[in-house]
Amino acid sequence: MTGSAREFVVEADGGSRGNPGPAGYGAVVLDAATGETLVEAAEYLGVVTNNVAEYRGLLAGLRAAGELDPDATVHVRMDSKLVVEQMSGRWKIKHPDMKPLAAEAARVFPPGRVTYEWIPRADNKHADRLANEAMDAGARGEQWSPSTSTAELDAATDRAAPAGRTAGSRRSEDRATAAPAGAGEAPDVAAAGGHAPPTGEHLPRTTTRTGAGSAVSGAAEAPAAADVRAAKAVASPGWGPPDMGAPATFVLLRHGETPLTPQKRFSGSGGSDPSLSPVGREQAERVAESLARRGTIEAIVASPLARTRETAGIVAARLGLAVTVEEGLRETDFGAWEGLTFGEVRDRHPADLDAWLASPDAEPTGGGESFAATATRIAATRDKLVAAYAGRTVLLVSHVTPIKTFLRLALGAPPESLFRMELSAASLSAVAYYADGGASVRLFNETSHLR
Repeated sequence: MTGSAREFVVEADGGSRGNPGPAGYGAVVLDAATGETLVEAAEYLGVVTNNVAEYRGLLAGLRAAGELDPDATVHVRMDSKLVVEQMSGRWKIKHPDMKPLAAEAARVFPPGRVTYEWIPRADNKHADRLANEAMDAGARGEQWSPSTSTAELDAATDRAAPAGRTAGSRRSEDRATAAPAGAGEAPDVAAAGGHAPPTGEHLPRTTTRTGAGSAVSGAAEAPAAADVRAAKAVASPGWGPPDMGAPATFVLLRHGETPLTPQKRFSGSGGSDPSLSPVGREQAERVAESLARRGTIEAIVASPLARTRETAGIVAARLGLAVTVEEGLRETDFGAWEGLTFGEVRDRHPADLDAWLASPDAEPTGGGESFAATATRIAATRDKLVAAYAGRTVLLVSHVTPIKTFLRLALGAPPESLFRMELSAASLSAVAYYADGGASVRLFNETSHLR
């Protein structure tokens, strides 16, 4: 082209329904001077992680801008703090699935011609909408294609959002903004699962716009239900047929106190891995006596962290049972928040904390496991253990977020319900799982054995 190089804004997003799960991305290239939409791109990716989908959206947006003008300067706007900080060079890229995608994105334009900005999700609706359309198309066995005008699409999105976004989309529209109850050991945030992009390349579908009336992406509709039990587990009403047999009953024990518990510090799977305090060991002895009197526990399964293994060991010694360690029961990794109080995180990382409170897909500072990823992990662990212990009563010794997630999924409650449950140290909860897939919560936060 002649004259000075153009300036573009690239807005990109990606998501997965489950983490990993059916995923897609959306990207849009805007004229920086006029705000005119020049190119839209979207693609269904198959089953990948949320972060991989976000990187694929960034890559598609940069490539589209490069095709319009390889000499352009580009300003990228995304609501993924992780991608923005990593591509800006402030955070290290550790995950093997993201390293090649980040390297490829960095090669599209020469260094210095691309800048990055984090924006709230509310300001990234265009790309978010395209990503959801791509996932909807994938659920129908199709690839995304453009079809309607922006005005029609926006109206359809507004109509569909209340019914569709919460259950099927990667993000629900409304989230609680209060600090989680018992924030001292809030949900873990470990690195996203090590899943590579799907085999076989899908060509992204794009549309170029040259005027206000040009064709754009297809009309939004309520997303089809994805086969991800973590997002949609429905509680049994308790009136199932009598011939289903005995349920698998999980008695969920939160470990006893550690030195960090009374200080209400974030203590996940990525921190110092503290052992029980003297108070915590006494709590474990008391719960062991209580469970011995009930005489119903047939097996014990524990998270691999020190505080849960120690709690489980004390109970197992009293009951005469062995302890099986299950990796899926671990607490969330809170990244840079490990060991901090909620107030300290608010002071040091306010934007990251706001994002984390607003969306189950958000990760703590420095990367880690989101609430959505924890739910997917717990759902998979639940299914594995239900199959292994059908008809038996099993003690699962775990942490705040996993136990709350077991309960949330059994009730079919939304992700924000995690912020509305109080779970005390050494407390007992229980869920029964039936052969027809139904679940019934039988006990929650029982602490009478500690009094």
